[in-house]
Amino acid sequence: MIQLSVETLEKYIDEFKSDLKELALDLWNHPELTWHEERSADVLCTFLEKHGASVTRQWLFPTAFKAEYGTGGKVFAIAAEYDALPGVGHGCGHNLIAAAGVAAFLAASRWMRENQIPGTLKLLGTPAEESGGGKVKMLENGCLDGVDACMMVHPHWRTIPDTGSTAIKRYDVFFKGKAAHAAGNPELGINALDAVMLLFSAVNAFRQQLPDCCRIHGVVKDGGDMPNIIPAAASCRFYLRSSDESWLKKLDDRFIRMVKGAALMTGAESEMKLFNTPYRGRKPNAAMNERYLDDMEKLGAKVERSAKPGAGSSDFGDFSHVCPGVHAYFGITDHQIAGHSIEFAEAAKSDYGFEQTVRAAAAMADVALGYLTDEVFAHKVSDGFVKD
Repeated sequence: MIQLSVETLEKYIDEFKSDLKELALDLWNHPELTWHEERSADVLCTFLEKHGASVTRQWLFPTAFKAEYGTGGKVFAIAAEYDALPGVGHGCGHNLIAAAGVAAFLAASRWMRENQIPGTLKLLGTPAEESGGGKVKMLENGCLDGVDACMMVHPHWRTIPDTGSTAIKRYDVFFKGKAAHAAGNPELGINALDAVMLLFSAVNAFRQQLPDCCRIHGVVKDGGDMPNIIPAAASCRFYLRSSDESWLKKLDDRFIRMVKGAALMTGAESEMKLFNTPYRGRKPNAAMNERYLDDMEKLGAKVERSAKPGAGSSDFGDFSHVCPGVHAYFGITDHQIAGHSIEFAEAAKSDYGFEQTVRAAAAMADVALGYLTDEVFAHKVSDGFVKD
């Protein structure tokens, strides 16, 4: 048996590295939005099939897919994302997430094949992470049935562990008032925009009493048409987040009361609708986190083990409540830049970013194989997971 090492896995990836870079750039050059990743899914499946993988296209959903190697034994799943953002394309670097997932699966399955390793390795192509709840919808259709542990990696400006994420609920709020001439007969109108503004004022006041684990932020979607017309309709969208799910319920209850209060103060009618799928907060697996960071250090990456808790949200959070999971990060720049930005999109097509992607893929492959072959490590992973 070849001795398992992350360096060996990186050498495996080096053999198809130029093709992998073309794949990452192809995805970058053809960004597709949530639930519309037809071309991206096809390109990824074609690449996997070209390199000998068994692929199920349009698995569960038209833009989802599955690749699988092995049978029986423990089952480890790698998740890959490939949807983009409006306006900034791959400003979250999902083209690199997909490339890393593909590379990790091919490297790990080759090592399993050459060394006759029992167990099952899966690559799950998961669409619609950007507010679409793709993984949540896939879970509802059994995508993790029989899976013992799962992992993915995500680009960042630093290489850090999975520090968790916030659970999130998103609302569209609509207020209905009554139009009137704002100068001629304002007493006949009911100002729906006033209700929106009062809601924002209530949220801003509430922020003073919120703990660090919580975030709430919103935008005005519709504020009326003309200053001389009292707005008969106005709307806004708010995101409610918390890494403590008990606090998310408190946020939710208070927000609902604030909406009703804004309507009551103005005389407007109110309506709330969930905007997209709620996500749960992530539960990072300590053993997988540590092995991933050790591997990245072995491959020459600069690792920062201490990082503040994550304040963003991801549908991988729901995965991590079903089985042990980790959503680790790899740095694609040498300086701080904001996610979901043009600068981050540029880093997602850079040579430096790609080299870090290869390292992250090798490290993820090692974590997967470690789980399948090392009983001590597998027990540490399992012992660190508490099912809801």
